[in-house]
Amino acid sequence: MFDKTTYTARREKLKNLLQDGIVLLPGNVDVPMNYKSNTYRFRQDSNFLYFFGLDQQGLAGIIDLDDGLETIFGDDASLDDIIWMGPQPSLKSRAESVGVAHAEPFSRLSEKVSAARAKGRKIHFLPPYRAENMLLLEELLDIKPAEQKGKASVELIKAIVQLRSVKEPEEIREIEKAMDVAWLMHTTAMKMARPGVYEHELAGVVEGIAISANGMLSFPLILSVHGETLHNHSHDNKLKEGQLLLMDGGAETALHYATDHTRTMPVSGRFTTKQKEVYEIVLKAQMESIAAIRPGVTFRSIHLLAAEVLAGGLKDLGLMKGDVKSAVEQGAHALFMPHGLGHMMGLDVHDMEDLGEDYVGYDDEVKRSEQFGTAFLRLGRKLQQGFVLTVEPGTYFIPALIEKWQQEKKFTDYINYDKVKEYIGFGGIRIEDDILVTEDGYHVLGKPIPKTVADIEAAMSQ
Repeated sequence: MFDKTTYTARREKLKNLLQDGIVLLPGNVDVPMNYKSNTYRFRQDSNFLYFFGLDQQGLAGIIDLDDGLETIFGDDASLDDIIWMGPQPSLKSRAESVGVAHAEPFSRLSEKVSAARAKGRKIHFLPPYRAENMLLLEELLDIKPAEQKGKASVELIKAIVQLRSVKEPEEIREIEKAMDVAWLMHTTAMKMARPGVYEHELAGVVEGIAISANGMLSFPLILSVHGETLHNHSHDNKLKEGQLLLMDGGAETALHYATDHTRTMPVSGRFTTKQKEVYEIVLKAQMESIAAIRPGVTFRSIHLLAAEVLAGGLKDLGLMKGDVKSAVEQGAHALFMPHGLGHMMGLDVHDMEDLGEDYVGYDDEVKRSEQFGTAFLRLGRKLQQGFVLTVEPGTYFIPALIEKWQQEKKFTDYINYDKVKEYIGFGGIRIEDDILVTEDGYHVLGKPIPKTVADIEAAMSQ
């Protein structure tokens, strides 16, 4: 964890952003895979980590906004726990390590919340995403799980988004640590990818790299020769000559800060002319988008810039036609890129999206589009110094979407369907990097992962 002063400062900032009542922040507990004692790998709640830093099961924190009292609730290890897991730090010592002076048994949590409810005090809680915490909130607050998202504290959500959006120097350093692991993950995949290798062979090695660095994957690995399926988690295919392999994968450190990178590589080790043409268009869109990043610019405008670069390049190939700007304004480009350009990143690979995507990516000034494609843009608002975000344009040839739009005669002024159908089976190309918004521009985080055609081919030849 960070120094305790980091956590005390964060809690003080939170107190200054809220008016009254208590803030209730439950941590996570173990979740069984198939029976109680065989659990998934534990992952602490990111908001609990941000304010309390303790990465153990069965904890909850309360911040009293009226008297300033902060309390960690949990239980000390029993003898049985010690027999199976060895000696454990006391709850009090763990609380003190993050600057919290008061520690109480977990059973006292209900008493504290009940007392606050009896006095009519406001109880700020976040929308839960795990069933165990939904049941806990139902027990504590008498709010049914189906109603909890709607009754969560908007004040608390907005305060946390304000704090967590701007990364502290120690957070940036931690993300940079994850970048070193991500570089090794992706360059190793490039060296291993060749005809006859199964996707799951690469996937196993890549995940092993993340684990061997004392971390984990930041999300289930996307590694597939069917890159036209945006989040393809199947790893069953044997790589064949002439295919493209798309790998979208990130590392997460022991402190749970994440990376998110995508690279697309030719299985044969060299791009065909057709593959190279499309790849260069996507790379140009990414590079121009990154160059446009600076404080005060809306990320939606950068998304639209990327879309125009893609549409212009696809027009040059004969896949699109007509006025490029008009095509993008009407959404014709979304046949080829039906997703947003990127998202916030930090303790979560899609940072804070458990709080509500619109709270994170939009505000009173910039509202989410309802247009297909642009509607999936997770981040649209103005950028600020200290934001960490991804930039990931892509071009895909999705048979079902192409067939549907052609049957509907959709955007025939902008799409050359006869030419597009020649690319069925091409797959998809996506390129993604992680960017820090600086005082006057941007900084691409991490050691550069090969992404030009020449660099990828060179890496694959090693």
